[in-house]
Amino acid sequence: MKVSIHYYGRLAAKQGWRFDSTYDHKDEMGDPVPFLFVLGSGKVISGIEAAVKSMKVGGIRRVIIPPSQGYQNMSQEPIPPDVCFFDRQRLFTTIFNPTRLANGEGSTLGTLIFDIELVSARHP
Repeated sequence: MKVSIHYYGRLAAKQGWRFDSTYDHKDEMGDPVPFLFVLGSGKVISGIEAAVKSMKVGGIRRVIIPPSQGYQNMSQEPIPPDVCFFDRQRLFTTIFNPTRLANGEGSTLGTLIFDIELVSARHP
């Protein structure tokens, strides 16, 4: 099933710092562009896919992704490795900052919060 979502992605730490949002990505008319993917394709973090599967169009849900489900390891690679719908470099530089890791903040900084709205769902 093809789905499109709008989302706000934030860190649980850093006062809920927003690292990305589909509402920030505009088309030529200035309208926000939803993120599109196929359920079961493995192109999104599993927690997001699981949430979307049980949502109805127009529904809104908050999903909390622990670091163990969001990243493979300290190599700064997300799960799945080719996910690229947000500014990975900006996010990972914040989460995996060597000073923060040395202070033991890595496990809390890596927790992600996504507020998701299911815009559409249709069979291909």
